[in-house]
Amino acid sequence: MAVLAALLRSGARSRSPLLRRLVQEIRYVERSYVSKPTLKEVVIVSATRTPIGSFLGSLSLLPATKLGSIAIQGAIEKAGIPKEEVKEAYMGNVLQGGEGQAPTRQAVLGAGLPISTPCTTINKVCASGMKAIMMASQSLMCGHQDVMVAGGMESMSNVPYVMNRGSTPYGGVKLEDLIVKDGLTDVYNKIHMVNQM
Repeated sequence: MAVLAALLRSGARSRSPLLRRLVQEIRYVERSYVSKPTLKEVVIVSATRTPIGSFLGSLSLLPATKLGSIAIQGAIEKAGIPKEEVKEAYMGNVLQGGEGQAPTRQAVLGAGLPISTPCTTINKVCASGMKAIMMASQSLMCGHQDVMVAGGMESMSNVPYVMNRGSTPYGGVKLEDLIVKDGLTDVYNKIHMVNQM
């Protein structure tokens, strides 16, 4: 067995079909049982954020996608890497109503990254930004990507009111606030999230 393993490692070729078959079996065993999968080490090379504004305050004219693009651009500049090195982006975003399609793509393109950059928007309510970072970390550990952007973006000041479609009933139409409906109310028991404790 040791001789066959030595032949395998040295790259020697044998004319014997039996020996070749044994070498193949050793390769299989070494691949399956000897080698261990390794995960890459992941580091955060840069972190930036926008200021926190009050509701309907000084930042209320900026949609979440613009705030996201400012943070992404700042993080890349602070890291000192070319934008083309970023291979994928995950951003958390809860209140997406009125933002348009693919909020993360909007933020990435607004930050000047290539249009070829894959983008994913994650909605896990309050943990959306954290989940985006966790998913990026896992992708980096497994070697799927080398450089990624991850974070979260939100602008509660820009969340719209909505109403149901259909003919307008007598007495008008009820507007619903998507901050309450999609962000702060538990969908299962209709209790405002502050009151759940």
